[in-house]
Amino acid sequence: MIAPAPFLLAGFSFASPWLLLGLLLVPLGVVAYLLVQMRRPKYAVRFTNLDLLANVVERTPGWRRHLPAALYVLAIGALVLALARPERNTRIPKEEATVILVMDVSGSMLATDVQPTRLAAAQEAAITLIDRLPDKFRVSLVSFSTGVTVNIAPTDDHEAVKEAVLQLRSKGGTAMGDAMMAALDLARPQEPAAVPGTTPTPTPAPRATNGGAVAAEELPVVVVLLSDGANTAGSAQPLDAAAEARDLNVPFFTVAVGTQEGVAEVEDNAGRLRRVRVPPDEETLKQVAETTGAKFFAAPTEQELKSVYSELGSRIGYDTEKREVTYWFAGMGAALVLVAGGLSLAWFNRFP
Repeated sequence: MIAPAPFLLAGFSFASPWLLLGLLLVPLGVVAYLLVQMRRPKYAVRFTNLDLLANVVERTPGWRRHLPAALYVLAIGALVLALARPERNTRIPKEEATVILVMDVSGSMLATDVQPTRLAAAQEAAITLIDRLPDKFRVSLVSFSTGVTVNIAPTDDHEAVKEAVLQLRSKGGTAMGDAMMAALDLARPQEPAAVPGTTPTPTPAPRATNGGAVAAEELPVVVVLLSDGANTAGSAQPLDAAAEARDLNVPFFTVAVGTQEGVAEVEDNAGRLRRVRVPPDEETLKQVAETTGAKFFAAPTEQELKSVYSELGSRIGYDTEKREVTYWFAGMGAALVLVAGGLSLAWFNRFP
């Protein structure tokens, strides 16, 4: 009767766990009930006229006699759990945050190892991510190849961002470090515009925590970086940008798209197209994610890329908060008492 309890309580914690000692009442109740049942035949034998007894009692209640008692014992267990104040982690939508999409649009994104191309799959996945974000979230789009473009500044117009994503085209090298620095520029607090005739008040710097990191609640910015190659252009190095992101407490979730066998036609210095292998630089992307306290994902197929972005939408758009669910168990205990009493009245005309 009590063996399934660990499975039923998976995912729960208790604010007053010592009260769980009250669950000892459950096996004690079972033992007491069994002892009472064992004594019943002794009293039954005292009724010596068995023929008359057979005429008075048409049929024995069988399993129905034990069901109300079993429900009462379960009710005791549920009410004890309620007294221990059970808690459970619950997903709560975040009120506001900014998500900066940093997308690689270098020539290697035309590789077809991810169907139909790496870029097309990345565009569809990015739209999946945007659709999973709460409406109040601001979204920004930064694309990079040999240079960096801030396509959309942070905005709550998600449709505009999706349109900008679909307009991306592949060409050139990979300035990943510069793109990361551009994302950090968007993440930094902006100074208010000066009004003529007044002295502008500078925006207070976000309060630093231990190690110089900015409190996340004061700078709710998350960056999702998708790339398929090594840093080949620009002046900033990805790991240097990651160190700065760590100091600003801006996590970079990184996604490596493509396979190690991917091949694409890229333009050389003479303007000629050549077929070259374009494996994703997973090691650098892993280090960026680890340095900034985020997570790295490998997405070698279109379906896996969509799955990653769908997971990121849920991860970024929701907080996990522990909430008390005492009413669940209290309600269950009360319902079990009512059901047990109702069955006892219906079957045996007594309560309980």
